[in-house]
Amino acid sequence: MGQNVFIGIDIGTSAAKLAAFDEAGQMRFCDQQPYAIHHPHTGWAEQDPEDWWRAICAGLQSLWAQGCDPADVAAIGVDGQSWSAIPIDKDGQVLARTPIWMDTRAQATCDDWIERLGEERLFAVGGNPFSPTYTLPKLLHWMDTQPDLVARADALLQSNAFVVQRLTGALTMDLSQAYGWQNFDLTRMRYDEALTKELGVPERFLLEPVACDAVVGRVHARAAASTGLLEGTPVVAGGLDAACGTLGVGVIESGQTQEQGGQAGGMSICLDRPLPHPQLILGAHVVPERWLLQGGTVGGGASLQWFAKTLGAAREASDDLTRTAPDIFECLSREAESAPLGANGVVYLPYMAGERTPIWDPQASGAYVGLGFGTTHADFVRATMEGVAYALRHNIETALTTGATLTELRATGGSANSRIWTQIKADVTGLPMLVPASDTATTCGAAMLAMVGVGCHRDYREAVERIVTVRRSQAPDPNATAAYLPWYDVYKSLYPANRAAMHRLYALRSET
Repeated sequence: MGQNVFIGIDIGTSAAKLAAFDEAGQMRFCDQQPYAIHHPHTGWAEQDPEDWWRAICAGLQSLWAQGCDPADVAAIGVDGQSWSAIPIDKDGQVLARTPIWMDTRAQATCDDWIERLGEERLFAVGGNPFSPTYTLPKLLHWMDTQPDLVARADALLQSNAFVVQRLTGALTMDLSQAYGWQNFDLTRMRYDEALTKELGVPERFLLEPVACDAVVGRVHARAAASTGLLEGTPVVAGGLDAACGTLGVGVIESGQTQEQGGQAGGMSICLDRPLPHPQLILGAHVVPERWLLQGGTVGGGASLQWFAKTLGAAREASDDLTRTAPDIFECLSREAESAPLGANGVVYLPYMAGERTPIWDPQASGAYVGLGFGTTHADFVRATMEGVAYALRHNIETALTTGATLTELRATGGSANSRIWTQIKADVTGLPMLVPASDTATTCGAAMLAMVGVGCHRDYREAVERIVTVRRSQAPDPNATAAYLPWYDVYKSLYPANRAAMHRLYALRSET
């Protein structure tokens, strides 16, 4: 019997990440298991939850092979991507792939309900836009198009709740994922009966939300056989991946802000009261009595991944096929440093799968504007980084209109490993950037929920003090912040000027 460890399981967009942490937050073992995204039609983006489960089982077996002892696992926390809609029957069998957070098939359903009830009526309850990417519109779409599927479903689960169900048999929804239902009132923290009735939402799908650190069950015999976990291991409800990542970098006080540098980009501002904005995303934090005002762009770190794969990695990396992805991104970062502020006049729009906040346009498209014969590979790389930073500033500016305040940015995700990219974000926004151990922030946040849930730490302040360490900080350069203003103004002007063309191109793609 060794030291107690707490396992964090992260159901991300591209892979399941698993990590075992000790009580001080030191990662002892980790693994990652990829899975696919399916795009059967334009605007569709699906994943098979069974792929998630297979990935988790394989990942846990990898932890045991590395030397992690299942007998040392004190508790498990699970986080997952937002706005899943996983239909399961009474036996827990998955009935369909889940539309994930970037799926927009329910747009017509949203348009219909907005026309019938009005945007103000819908926003007044949920504090979130009635967008097709959320859970409730996906259900309403299925009610219109696949009523047999809805009739066979006993429950509709979020991503982390699906894993909790597989581990324990419990049907749950945690508070941080409740914002996927626009009939859930984030001020009163309960479903709105009148709107629920107007929308015709089946009551069996409206699970009573529970605290993210609540122990909702224990690993049952069937899950133990599949995973190698010990039967009886406690499992907490878990929460939204962005919220767990926010906790994992120590954002628990009002004004502190997580800067998301994973596949998607954006920010999560910690609030001590709900401050909704129709162009942003409002949800409960995994920390009690805290909310998160979020902005999300689809093209965060994925923009640079796409660039490296499609338009070519840095020359010094492409000559050596043995280089790994982190090496390639280090080379790209060095290239970005060689290009001037403003990328020699190239501006990038990171709308690579439509765009979420603050424009909410599934038909928006990515673009590089300002190309010339003098444009270099380094200019492309820097423009990509700057475009993601401009999207971050656009979300922050929108959030400030609610009365929210921002004191600092805390970076998460793989992009935080690029010193030049975090400096660009600090300069563009004018905010100090702190970088904790960001690569493990999300799984660590999930594990912290488990730690608090079983009493390892008294509360989240104690957990953050003991676990989160800032390894570097970068102050904005006031001269650079001023110099970026005209480039940022151009960035903001490009979408309105090109919206009609983007929509026409989207229609043409759909016709082919």
